[in-house]
Amino acid sequence: MSKFDAPSVRELLDESAGKYGDSTFIKFIRNNNVEERSYNKVRSDSLAVCRWIRSLSKDRMHIAIIGKSNYEYITCLTGILISGNVAVPFAPDISVSEAAELFKRADIEMVLYEDDFSENAKELNELCPFLKFSVSLGDLDKFDRIYSEYSDSSEYAPLSDIEVNKDDCCVIIFTSGTTGVKKGVELSTRALVGNIMYHDYCTDIFNPNDVALSVLPMYHIYCFSGDYLKNLKDGLQVCLNGSLMDIIKNLKIFEPRVIRVVPMIAQTLLQRVKAILARNPETTPQEAVQEVFGRNIKWLISGGAYLNPELIDEYSKLGIYLRQGYGMTEAGCRISVPDETVSMESVGRVTDICEVRIRNGEIQVNTPTAMLGYYKMPKETADMFTEDGWLKTGDIGELTPDNQLFITGRVKNLIILSSGENVSPEAIEKKFANVELVSEVLVYAENDRIIAEVYPDTEYAKLEGIDDIQAELDKAVDRMNKTAKPSHIISEVRVRTEPLEKTASGKIKRKETVIK
Repeated sequence: MSKFDAPSVRELLDESAGKYGDSTFIKFIRNNNVEERSYNKVRSDSLAVCRWIRSLSKDRMHIAIIGKSNYEYITCLTGILISGNVAVPFAPDISVSEAAELFKRADIEMVLYEDDFSENAKELNELCPFLKFSVSLGDLDKFDRIYSEYSDSSEYAPLSDIEVNKDDCCVIIFTSGTTGVKKGVELSTRALVGNIMYHDYCTDIFNPNDVALSVLPMYHIYCFSGDYLKNLKDGLQVCLNGSLMDIIKNLKIFEPRVIRVVPMIAQTLLQRVKAILARNPETTPQEAVQEVFGRNIKWLISGGAYLNPELIDEYSKLGIYLRQGYGMTEAGCRISVPDETVSMESVGRVTDICEVRIRNGEIQVNTPTAMLGYYKMPKETADMFTEDGWLKTGDIGELTPDNQLFITGRVKNLIILSSGENVSPEAIEKKFANVELVSEVLVYAENDRIIAEVYPDTEYAKLEGIDDIQAELDKAVDRMNKTAKPSHIISEVRVRTEPLEKTASGKIKRKETVIK
């Protein structure tokens, strides 16, 4: 696919401010009050941060940012990107030892951190003598001064008059590292912004002034690209949830029309609706939905993990569109996007800025938004691309003639039996989706036998009067085995007493669980 053009972050910011002006862009809660910032204000504050950073150093820096989504996080991340420096976001719960290791690998010279990380920041500074600047995002007085002293009318105004090379790296995002060493994905401005320039197949989504609640962490490309950059382009109001612990409270406060979620969040919110209906038989489904989501909810967009079609169907009965897309950090983010006309089993339709092909079962992508590479890891970078330049996703899937994409498993998770047959554990795990007693499941091979490890839904068991969970699960597996291929027959079910270990983004740590 030939290279295409896309706006820079500065051009996107200027264009959106010019189009939406004083309309509300960012909403957040501070000191128990809802505060709002307009498109113009976000632009001016982000430019002020850009000038402040450039006044600290004329050299291009790699700048770490550690924190949950708040207003200063937004202005700093944007300011870094339009200043020509490189943003390197990290999870707020990162350990000091891991941060020190990744800071060294990523050549970090400046760190911006939230208040909760303050004590760790002191220790981190001692472990990282190469750090030149360390600033708390919680120092609101300092940022108020930055917004004022580095404004458009200040002596520093010319510092933001720079042209950023769209093909240079502007952000490094470390992968979750479920296997092996974490890798820093380098994305250019062209990739970061270009990936939101696709055509929306859904006509009733992302309209100006619609309200979106941002509940996922912005150190993940899925949230930063979708909840921030795309909503900036489309003119939505973005409400910052902050901590996941606050989602129920904030749904009632902000009453969003659209939310980006992972399946676990969608499942949790649905269970809350069901609980209201169970407690109050006279309550209508619509009233229960309003009690959980507010009055305006229309869309839930899911990504990051397998979404059970049954969940889509249950939301549909409540008048809510739940659909899933598909992407990966190395592709710039999106590969396929939600579409209400496609099969519920699919992950949407391939975007018009991507090409997808299937080779030996693997999904491969050709897109101008692909990563520049893994930072300082040339071998690992080369391994991610085919000889003719297509990005290898590592996912097994199918593509229909009308560009619907289906995911059936992971190449690295394939079970190879002594018979030579390949078994996708994910394909077997999906069979458990309709077994309500199952909360989580992991399938793997042991001594050439297929094992299913299950963490049961004990609350469901109590409600249904199920005393022998093992026996009930064995019955469910017997039913599955009757129609399964010989290679896919489950030999044993093991009941867990603890949930499966997961990454920060909610994905099950498959390798670690199997080893244990």
